[in-house]
Amino acid sequence: MTERIALNTGIPAAYKSLLETAGHVSKAAREAGLDAKILELVKIRGSQLNGCAFCIDLHTKEALKQGESERRIFLLNAWRETELFTEQERAALELTEQVTRLAETREVPEEMYRRATAVFSEQEYQAVMWMIVVINAYNRLAVPSGRKLLDA
Repeated sequence: MTERIALNTGIPAAYKSLLETAGHVSKAAREAGLDAKILELVKIRGSQLNGCAFCIDLHTKEALKQGESERRIFLLNAWRETELFTEQERAALELTEQVTRLAETREVPEEMYRRATAVFSEQEYQAVMWMIVVINAYNRLAVPSGRKLLDA
């Protein structure tokens, strides 16, 4: 592969802002009482959909450190076919898929929104949605640059 231009270093203030945004989102999730493993599942699933090997590897390792089971990670791309995920996790994964594929889906359907807001508080829902945005931003930097992102 041709050596690609590093997108995380070319405009350092922008990348730093993304890192800070991720930190703010994680903090808001903690303050809302959201299980940190849900955010790692969101990051892994979004990265699977976007084909970002670096982020899949990074967040799989982080999820394992947080006590996530290997079995659930192995089955993440088929989460609908198993009963291993809680209602909150299922809502977060469904939102992740819908928002990550927004160019195709064009919206978050009303039924999906109702399911998600039935299991998440307003603050938890906001944290999940923001983390979906953050992981998609990281993926969209890492994949085209063909390289891992520093400090991701």
